[in-house]
Amino acid sequence: MRRAALLVGMLLAATPAAAGELVALCYNYDCASRGLVVYAGERLDALAARLAATDSAAAEREELAAVIGELYALAATQTPVGADRGGNLRDAGVDGRMDCIDHSTNTTALLNMLALRGALRFHRVLEPARRARFIMQHFSAVIEEVEPPPPLAAAVEVPDHVGLLLALCDCPEVVDDIPRPPVPPPGNPGARFAVDSWFVDNGDPAVVLPLADWLNGGGPNVQ
Repeated sequence: MRRAALLVGMLLAATPAAAGELVALCYNYDCASRGLVVYAGERLDALAARLAATDSAAAEREELAAVIGELYALAATQTPVGADRGGNLRDAGVDGRMDCIDHSTNTTALLNMLALRGALRFHRVLEPARRARFIMQHFSAVIEEVEPPPPLAAAVEVPDHVGLLLALCDCPEVVDDIPRPPVPPPGNPGARFAVDSWFVDNGDPAVVLPLADWLNGGGPNVQ
């Protein structure tokens, strides 16, 4: 325990929070094993920039699925989780395999890391969800859509003729010729979504679907 604490301290000293993040990920089913992953600040900033470029909750979810896959791929360079395959059968007995408990725990940790860095604008992270069908249980990370952020102020180019006509005539309707900034599509605040990386091989985009569908057994047919 003392050696582990010393290792964590050394890694934290080498990677300050402003530069990167240190995340403990678990694997080998039921979080039997744990490994420390250091995410470089430059890489996290690049992933956050991709999320920031999205203009709606739906677009953020689509990009977030890919980002989660890339974070797992980076983790595979520092831990055995690169051996993980979708479901539980194709990697049975392999060091680095992950069941749904591992995935829901890890994906929630990765989502919280992104949220704490301000990378999520349209969603917040909730506790993992559990579904039970017959004798089987399954767990997944969950996000909830929130009120969209106010749109960024954009410079509006006023056509030359608008000012001229306003100066020469009493025709206020010419103001309608000024282009309006784009309005983001309406969202659905309060809607919840499963972010389930258990369905896919390491590094592939996570499966994101409405939580109600997931609770009803939705998702790829893997075992």
